[in-house]
Amino acid sequence: MQLNLVLVCPQIPQNTGNVARTCALTGARLHLVGPMGFTITDKQLKRAGLDYWHLLDITYYDDLDDFLAKNEGEFYFFSTKGQTLYSDVQYTDGCYLFFGSETAGLPERLLKERYDRCVRLPMLNHPDARSLNLSNTVAIAAYEALRQHEFEGLLFEGHLTGRID
Repeated sequence: MQLNLVLVCPQIPQNTGNVARTCALTGARLHLVGPMGFTITDKQLKRAGLDYWHLLDITYYDDLDDFLAKNEGEFYFFSTKGQTLYSDVQYTDGCYLFFGSETAGLPERLLKERYDRCVRLPMLNHPDARSLNLSNTVAIAAYEALRQHEFEGLLFEGHLTGRID
């Protein structure tokens, strides 16, 4: 399965680095939509992604309009404003999962235009429970989409090293 993960205006380099690592290890494509709150050479970004950058398929866009002009397909928008549970969606091969910035989420205009494609993860019903961490949300969503396609192309078993520590 080809999976596309789209970060719109990410602000925290460590979160983006964690998402990059998730993409590298699942074979998902990462799409970074600006403006971002950091530079791509930021050392915290690189540190969070560790030594997986060579495995990453990444594309950069100036803004959301630039992204939308260059891509089409099945789009799903993850938002606390969504009404559909993320696990109730059937993710198609090549679909795009969108995630907004840590501070503002996805633009309201985008959500209104495509409200039938807005999905959410369940959370505690409490006024102080605003949203899950961005990189955690991306990982949960990515693995649900991959699970639905039986983790096609991913390694299923590990091996012990034989070391006794």
